[in-house]
Amino acid sequence: MTAKSKKKSAKKKIKVDPITLSVVRGVLETTQREMTLSLEKTARSSVFNLAHDYSTSLFNHTPEMILQGQDIPIHLGSLMPAMKAVANYFGDDVHEGDLILQNDPTFGGGHSIDTCMYKPVFWEGELVFWTVCKGHLTDIGGPVPAGYNPDAKEIYAEGLRIPPIKIWDKGEPRNDILNMILMNMRARRDQEGDFNALIGACQVGERNLLALIEKYGLAQVQACIDELLDMAEKQMRTLIKSVPDGSYEGTAVLEDAGHGFGDMDIDAKVTIKGDNCHIEINSPPQVPYFINSYEGNSYSGVYLGLMMFAQLPPPYNEGLYRCVSVDMGPHGTLCNAKEPAPHMNCTTTPMETLTDAVRIAFEQAVPSKVAASWGHANGLNIAGWDNRHDEEFVTMVLATIISGAGATPQQDGWHACGPECCFGALTSGDVELLEYSYPIIIHNYSLMTDSGGAGKYRGGSGTAWKVEPMDSDMTFIMFGEGRRIPAVGAAGAESTLIGPKVGSMDICRDGEVKTLRDNVIDVIKPGQWVMNRNPGGGGYGNPMERPVDMVVWDVKNDLVSIKGAKEDYGVVFKDEETLEVDMTATQKLRKKRAA
Repeated sequence: MTAKSKKKSAKKKIKVDPITLSVVRGVLETTQREMTLSLEKTARSSVFNLAHDYSTSLFNHTPEMILQGQDIPIHLGSLMPAMKAVANYFGDDVHEGDLILQNDPTFGGGHSIDTCMYKPVFWEGELVFWTVCKGHLTDIGGPVPAGYNPDAKEIYAEGLRIPPIKIWDKGEPRNDILNMILMNMRARRDQEGDFNALIGACQVGERNLLALIEKYGLAQVQACIDELLDMAEKQMRTLIKSVPDGSYEGTAVLEDAGHGFGDMDIDAKVTIKGDNCHIEINSPPQVPYFINSYEGNSYSGVYLGLMMFAQLPPPYNEGLYRCVSVDMGPHGTLCNAKEPAPHMNCTTTPMETLTDAVRIAFEQAVPSKVAASWGHANGLNIAGWDNRHDEEFVTMVLATIISGAGATPQQDGWHACGPECCFGALTSGDVELLEYSYPIIIHNYSLMTDSGGAGKYRGGSGTAWKVEPMDSDMTFIMFGEGRRIPAVGAAGAESTLIGPKVGSMDICRDGEVKTLRDNVIDVIKPGQWVMNRNPGGGGYGNPMERPVDMVVWDVKNDLVSIKGAKEDYGVVFKDEETLEVDMTATQKLRKKRAA
């Protein structure tokens, strides 16, 4: 970095006209979308080109996030501390043509399979911006394919840790470094292709930012960016100021998915004073299991809980968080882990429970504003040998974590939209393309009856995904939770029929089906199958207040069963074939439930 870049804040503020501001804002947003599109169209693995498990953002020289892509929330919150850690690590040793790689959680990252590229952007020898891309690789080395190792007792048993390192130095690729990294990963062809996609997306961002400066001048562009940061800050401060001063607390339960330490509480305390907000997290001590979250990752969970409450319009940038301070609790706890805590599952577990705790705290402050929780991730990674190409395959199956969205004060939750940590940014991809990419047969991908949380507004339905290997053994690795505790509702929503609303994994061998609820590593053969069931979203409001005709419509469309209509909504049918409602029995049952 140059001395010039550090003195910019002292320059006289330039007046910004609304037309130029709108144009610059549009260019920044288009640049981010073009980076995202570049990733989708040039990446190799299905995690990138089908599921879109990546995020992009733009930073100024400070570095402060000037544009947050509408991508994966669990990526975006941690990008802010990670970018600052990378910039601090290199200090003045940043040059035009450099490209930096990092995945380590102790440098503000999420989990180490989310690999991040940082490209400094220079104008006339002066550092002015950073373009940043983060993506979920299908493998990062280590003893277990795809990185998720439920047996890991420390971070060293999970995969390759990459502190900030230059993979391009002044425009020259460091092929020795790249080769060393890629040699430690399974399915190298996929990883190399995704690396190149990340590099290309950063270059697209650089090209567009330089063109913007060329047209409007550096001073004008920076003035517009400062205005956008201030605009986001003003919107958040106005919202916070509308909340009554005081402290509000929320608690969410993290279920034991196989570690044996029992269910755990994560607490959030939100303190509002004027237009400032302080969020304090209290979590149990870290455990020798892959669910510990390092501080950078936990910021993503906290900020998502905040934004579920805030529901602010764009611009989305770091200005939003200037009036928000966060205390993650003591070092060495579940949400502020320290080395050597294993962590690979942290972007879903405990992140989603942390988000719930923050959301519930805000619900105490303004009950009418907060939406219900989304279904938590209950997922599956697969690996094996692809005889068609005589090579290893490995992937995270993002279709297996597509759960239901939470209901809101205005409407039912969306179906097949989650999980909460991704908040609708993931896609599952076409079944046929997944079968083309890997030697598998997908027998089923569907919505699940009764999976949406009951409420005046029903939660979105979760999904079931059933797979069989074609012609060789296939390893599967389970991760996540939500297999006993359903998604948390809001405003008095409560379900009676719990079983269909939580996740599970069925495995069939020789016609015998066994249900798994703990995270395990196992192998199935051709002719055997596993089926993953993902939870639905939480409901909103008293389910006894859901209009009867809406319950009937849900039953007609297999979203709710006859049994679910009675147990969750107090709706009784005279005739189960015609779905004629017994209004007298329904009113009597609903009155009894209300009492």
